[in-house]
Amino acid sequence: MSKTTPSISVVDVTMEQLDAILEHAKDLGLPEEEVAILRKVIESNATLIELLQQKNLSMKRLKQLLFGKKTETRENVTGKGKETPSDGKKGDPKKKKKKKKKRKGHGRNSAKDYVGAERKKIPHESLSPGDPCPCCGATVYHTREREIVRVRGSAPFVATVYEQECLRCGTCQEVFPAKLPPEVGGEEKYDETVVSMEAFLRYGNGLPMARIEGLQQVMGMPFPATTQWDLLAKGAKKLAAAYEETLRQAAQGELLHNDDTPMKILAYLAEEKKRKERGEPPSKRTGIYTTGIVSVLSDGKQVVAYFTGKRHAGENLAEVLKKRVSGLDPPKQMCDGLDRNLPPGFETILGNCAAHARRKFVDVESAFPSEVEYVIDEFALVYQVDHEAKISGLDDEERLRLHQAESKPVMDRLKIWMDEQIEDKKVEPNSGLGQAIEYCRKRWDRLTLFLRVPGAPLDNTICERALKRAILHRRNSLFYKTQNGAAVGDLYMTLIATAKTAGADPFDYLNELQRHAAEVERDPAAWMPWNYRQTLASSSGTA
Repeated sequence: MSKTTPSISVVDVTMEQLDAILEHAKDLGLPEEEVAILRKVIESNATLIELLQQKNLSMKRLKQLLFGKKTETRENVTGKGKETPSDGKKGDPKKKKKKKKKRKGHGRNSAKDYVGAERKKIPHESLSPGDPCPCCGATVYHTREREIVRVRGSAPFVATVYEQECLRCGTCQEVFPAKLPPEVGGEEKYDETVVSMEAFLRYGNGLPMARIEGLQQVMGMPFPATTQWDLLAKGAKKLAAAYEETLRQAAQGELLHNDDTPMKILAYLAEEKKRKERGEPPSKRTGIYTTGIVSVLSDGKQVVAYFTGKRHAGENLAEVLKKRVSGLDPPKQMCDGLDRNLPPGFETILGNCAAHARRKFVDVESAFPSEVEYVIDEFALVYQVDHEAKISGLDDEERLRLHQAESKPVMDRLKIWMDEQIEDKKVEPNSGLGQAIEYCRKRWDRLTLFLRVPGAPLDNTICERALKRAILHRRNSLFYKTQNGAAVGDLYMTLIATAKTAGADPFDYLNELQRHAAEVERDPAAWMPWNYRQTLASSSGTA
């Protein structure tokens, strides 16, 4: 039998009818999260049908709609160059800027770049400073060393087998083993550097334990995945005090960014499967997420924290804020427009992400190219002002004044344009462009917080970048097995990411925290990534 293409019947349904159906589904007990997913599917389908009905829709535009653009830069979205759009002040985009020629380089790293390399001094075999020159008899003196780099490959975890010679008395049978050298260490087979490297590979770079096991096996130094997990779980207990102090520091931040990304925990998925088999309704909340929180402290230091489970970003932020010292002013908060990002029970000075708002327009560029180009050009002016403030080294108050002088007219102009599109019925409210405009209008005060509050950021990009660590882990490892496994992963990710933002070496930081676990537990504030080196120096000086 030949396969036939099934016929598709087109049903004309208005958005009002679909909204009514979704409300009915909610009344029947369908969870709000699933209703929200259905709404997104329906809206996407409606937008796709609207685009397909356009005569000038090309396959290229349709592919961009379905699969997105590679980047959301102004150049890629609108097809224009990188010049700043003109508003009468910032210059004429028709005038092409001269491209700077990139300086040619050999692409190699110099010896000074190998900061983690072992360095060995090679003294001259026959000459010392002050000796006569073998050629002319004059005095030789010390000059700059030649630096020669040699790189060799090895497994991430290298083992050394010490073959200890043992002698036995033929009469009394007493055994006399050879004295072990100091580098053998104590009784532990795996030292703290193994835990640190395993954590860095697993939670810093997303390398699954099974791949590490396979690599080690090939290199002749076995390291089973079960052993890897046992070491990580044991190490997490030593690092718990530093982790809790990191969260306490995060709670004191003046600016808090938060967002989340989907994650899988197999234990929860198995639980839902059993409920379904028993004929029970699904849990009240089935979604699993990793929340990223970036806290900017008063002195500019940053703390990055991760939380994985069924709680939303706002609920995780509330757990952090419970550690906040009473009496402090409410912190500024930056997130996207979802209500689940708000911390229940805590007051924040809320700002919404301009990049999210801009993305709403980027998504419909293929259907509304001229309108989207206008909006993106206006946002580009604001970002240009923010960039000028950054490179000029302005403080928060100076930056605010600059934005009020140069960005406020742009945002006011954009708000008037958006109002006209809806109120003068130039745009269908249910269209993709109409929804993007309404998203901005409903959140205008939050989107323009940077025009009223010193230090308020434009967007939540810093948190989205932090979440890339969790996304890398998800893509490579796919899931956590249990909630406890997720908690261990969150601990290591938090310590590694915070160390990196502080400019510290995460590997060295984890090593020292484990080596001084007792001291860390007594005074964890002295062992943060920005001050642990000073603590080590002072303790060694005291000793």
